[in-house]
Amino acid sequence: MNPLAHVQWSIELEAVIRVVQTALTPAFLLVAVGSLLNVLTGRLSRIVDRSRHLEERHANVSGRALVNLVLELRLLEKRMRIVGRSILLSVLAAVCVCVMIGLLFLMGLTDYSAVGLVVGVFIVALVLLAAALVAFVREVSLATHAIKIPKEYLELPDSGD
Repeated sequence: MNPLAHVQWSIELEAVIRVVQTALTPAFLLVAVGSLLNVLTGRLSRIVDRSRHLEERHANVSGRALVNLVLELRLLEKRMRIVGRSILLSVLAAVCVCVMIGLLFLMGLTDYSAVGLVVGVFIVALVLLAAALVAFVREVSLATHAIKIPKEYLELPDSGD
């Protein structure tokens, strides 16, 4: 093997290794977004299940029970919208991270320079992720404020002592 070819191949390999290492750092952000998406889809699934259960009961209730059922369905619909928005924002953040990784590879393997674009895409990804987290906190807040445990369940029964 030609020693110069071996040196050239070694330099190219080192360049590729550096690019992969640089691109791996934002890939960890993808793992975090994926975990968030897993939580969000789980919450959405539970909201949908609860709304289907209430929809089945809708025809069989009346009076105050119907009013309570409709109010809960309205709340569930609002929570679905918020979780859906959070999922959309998370996916858009993940797409931005993918674009950023692609740009880093392009810059690392060619003479193309797009440092400003990479920084801009990264900032957009973080803003989208922050907005997704704010929506997530809003949905959790709605869910926890909607839980009303009847007082009688909070009382201890008389033990007769």
